[in-house]
This record gives sequence, structure tokens and C-alpha cells, in this order.
Amino acid sequence: MPRWLRAALLLGGLALLGFGLSGLLADSYITAPLDVLVWAVGAVILHDGLWVPLLCLVGARYARGPVLRAWLVVAAAVTAVGLPAVLRDGTNHGNSTVLPLPYGRNLLLVLAATAGVALLVAFVRRWRTQGISLRRRRPADRS
Repeated sequence: MPRWLRAALLLGGLALLGFGLSGLLADSYITAPLDVLVWAVGAVILHDGLWVPLLCLVGARYARGPVLRAWLVVAAAVTAVGLPAVLRDGTNHGNSTVLPLPYGRNLLLVLAATAGVALLVAFVRRWRTQGISLRRRRPADRS
């Protein structure tokens, strides 16, 4: 990666971080910004200390090929985000507007759609590396 691109990405990330922190500290609805910062630090520690190493170990041990590894990371992230809604499905405590959708089915649909995209990417990668051409080959000139 070119050095200028790294610098641009670093500056963009720092700008977004500064924007988020200024919003956190200036928002009148947030009454305890220190608690939010403690939660965010805990989330980063959990993510970088447990989640990512676990995914890397499982991917390195069981997944063959970059496309499958990438799909496993996507599937794990989608499942981590969607699992709380799936587990709470049907527990609306008398309020039908709380969790009104079929989250289990929707999670499976998202996983199936991402698996389909991964299969398509794997097919295109294999097609390109094997040099398969869909064009008709002309017969050799016999003259």
C-alpha cells in the first residue's frame, strides 16, 4: 500500500475519531460520557483480545482459501449482531412492536445471501486463474 494512502487513511480515521469524541462530549442526551468511554474501551478489548484471535485461529485451522475465510468472518460478525434479536424472538412482553420480525429466518437469509456472494466470488476467482474462456475458439487454419 502506498505511503500516501496509509497517511490519508490514518488522517481520515483520526478525523472520524475526533468527530465521534466531540459528539460524545457535547451531546446533551449523554449524561455520563465517561461510562460510554469505559464501555467502548471494554468493547475494543473484547474485540481485539478475544473475538479476532478466536476467528483467526478457527479460520487458520479449518478454512481453506481466502474467500471461505472472508465469508466466515462476515458470517461470524452478522451472527454476533443478529443473535441477540434471534434469542429474544417472541418475547415481546405484551408489546407487539418490540421485535416484530422473524429474526431467525432473516438471519438465515442474510447468511445464505452472503454465502451466495462468496460462492460467486470463488467461482470468478477460479475462472480467472484457470484462464477459462467463454469465447468460441476458432478452428486452426489448415492452409
